[in-house]
Amino acid sequence: MLRELRPFIALLLGTFLMMVGTGLGNMLIPLRASAEGWSSTAIAWIGTSYALAFTAGCLLTPLFVKRVGHIRVFSVLQTLLAASLLLHALVPNPLAWAVFRAVGGLTLAGGYMVIESWMNERVSNANRGAVFAAYMIVSMSGVAVGQFILPLGSVMSETLFMVGALAFGLALIPIALSVAPAPQPLTQVRINARLLFRKSPVAVVGSFLAGVIFGNWSYFGPLYGQSVGLSSTGIATMLTAAMIGGMVFQVPFGKLSDRIDRRYVMAMAGAIGVAVSASMAVLAPSSPFEIIFGMFALGSVLFTIYALNVAHANDHAEPAEFVQVSGGLLIVYGIGNMVGPQLGGRLMDHMGPSGFFAAMGAAYALYGIYALWRSIRSKTMHPSLKSDFRVVPALPSPTPEAITMDVRSKEEGVAEAMQLP
Repeated sequence: MLRELRPFIALLLGTFLMMVGTGLGNMLIPLRASAEGWSSTAIAWIGTSYALAFTAGCLLTPLFVKRVGHIRVFSVLQTLLAASLLLHALVPNPLAWAVFRAVGGLTLAGGYMVIESWMNERVSNANRGAVFAAYMIVSMSGVAVGQFILPLGSVMSETLFMVGALAFGLALIPIALSVAPAPQPLTQVRINARLLFRKSPVAVVGSFLAGVIFGNWSYFGPLYGQSVGLSSTGIATMLTAAMIGGMVFQVPFGKLSDRIDRRYVMAMAGAIGVAVSASMAVLAPSSPFEIIFGMFALGSVLFTIYALNVAHANDHAEPAEFVQVSGGLLIVYGIGNMVGPQLGGRLMDHMGPSGFFAAMGAAYALYGIYALWRSIRSKTMHPSLKSDFRVVPALPSPTPEAITMDVRSKEEGVAEAMQLP
């Protein structure tokens, strides 16, 4: 396996360093904003600006790369990414942070796409599984390391912002020095809303609600941990536990959905999300172990539902539509990411920590109920006609280039269908 991964060492190292900065920044920004005394609603707008820009970055980056090339674009993006994080420390103002966070979201999406396109260009069907698994492990490890850097400093100092910016800057070195030839043009998402909804209404609605859930989680999960008295180390452990839960439970949920109607499994995942959210809100656990275990349980469906949406949509898509359908769902997911912080922020302003779980539970309930309703409205697909379930990284970073790393995107006609003219 090491021999298969040797050509990808520089790309994986760059990915790891970029994810270290991402993991640290994603924890640091909401916690510092809370320490500044800003309301949950103000923090929600910062989160919404990030989600909006990240989604826009998936659409705009291919245009930039086509014009000036991968290396130049990646260099500019990493420089802006590091600068945006440093500016948070220099100008502690909610409106300014919304702008800085938007810059960070757009540039981070571009950085992911350049690395993933380079990796995708160099894999073959023989080593695709090993490389994609290594990419997921390295990415998750980077996020976890970044999260556990937070306890080493104070959120009120500039030091942690500098460390995150340093990680983003260092990520540029292995990519810029790579001798590998530049990859083909990046994947350009073309959205056909009518096609998406015709293929799978439950996947479209489910992807939106999955985005709402993750948008709320990514900004108000750390604030929930802070509000119940967890230390910085405890918050980092809590977030990592949810991520691990997502990776552990994707496979059994996915295998079950290959055997029975996926919409039943989606409804089950929604019910689990409601049950865990309600339990955490009502029981209000105070011990770190109980909180972390609860978040592990919540993570079991937090990262799983989006993968179920994609699998269900692709069951009904033609081979040449695979990337178009998956890319369209990604944009719908991004729109949900914009809504999630708004819902969670307002409920936490009115209800306190329990508002976080009220927002999560409401979105999970809608997700499960709609999936169950659609299972009644249309017949079940025979298991032999389904595409195989594929694991989606338990990370806040899905991009169109990650979609094309799936072996199904290499079927005849698919790669050409998503390239820029």
